[in-house]
Amino acid sequence: MLRKIGVVGAGTMGRSIAEMLAEKGLDVLLLDRSPEQLDSSLTLLEASLDRQMERWAITPAEKKLILNRIHKQRSLQDLGECDLVIETISEDLDAKKRVFEELDRHLPPDAILASNTSTLSLTELAGSTQHPERVIGMHFIYPAVRTEVAEIVRGLQTSEETFARTKAFMEKTLGKKGVMVYESPGFVTTRLICLLINEALHLLEEGVASPEDIDDAMRIGYQFDRGPLAMADRFGLDAVLAALERMFREFGELKYRPSFLLKKKVRAGHLGVKTGIGFFAYDKDGERVV
Repeated sequence: MLRKIGVVGAGTMGRSIAEMLAEKGLDVLLLDRSPEQLDSSLTLLEASLDRQMERWAITPAEKKLILNRIHKQRSLQDLGECDLVIETISEDLDAKKRVFEELDRHLPPDAILASNTSTLSLTELAGSTQHPERVIGMHFIYPAVRTEVAEIVRGLQTSEETFARTKAFMEKTLGKKGVMVYESPGFVTTRLICLLINEALHLLEEGVASPEDIDDAMRIGYQFDRGPLAMADRFGLDAVLAALERMFREFGELKYRPSFLLKKKVRAGHLGVKTGIGFFAYDKDGERVV
């Protein structure tokens, strides 16, 4: 039974995963190399719970329980008693390998070491450890707390036991559909959604429609929660750019070449929700400013 879960990285995705795990009654050890980022993440998480209270989705007592299950940690060594650790830092292969190498030294032999990476090789990450058989991908889709599916990604040496335990945790404990995918750049969800976002950007570059109308056409026409440009703002435009660039390098196909407009936005620091402006504007709680 996986009950104590470590989350490495308190950015947008790490915060969402921590909230989701705590809602399911699990103890969460949340870690980030930046104390300021960690404090900011918990402030935003509390704001998210407050919005749920306003909608009568949770009670004040439930909010308190969720927050009490999330514990700030200072170092990777503090995660040594976890049954599962989910790494959610930025898509930097060398940085992730350093995290995996250190976690591998501190975790008990039967603990699972997972990455939320959307584009990087699980096999290569596992190669930085002494126990590659326990390394697996758990790719959640933002917002993890509401999305009912996640990809379970097998590396070359991922064992059957690791896969079976991860799938059982995903479906029985978290109540999500676990979709098994084999290692491939972008897997299923990132590969498809980034192409949709990139094509929406080409439409915008060509002046075919405004950002609002592009999003409305897809959101209403295809019953999406958000249009592709709003999705990009939620994911982080820098993360979308990094994913497209990696897939372009790996596949060599022009369809993955990032839109020039996306590059300009990132260079300007307009990264979406986390900076308050992307294709749309957002307040400090991440809510869209009309």
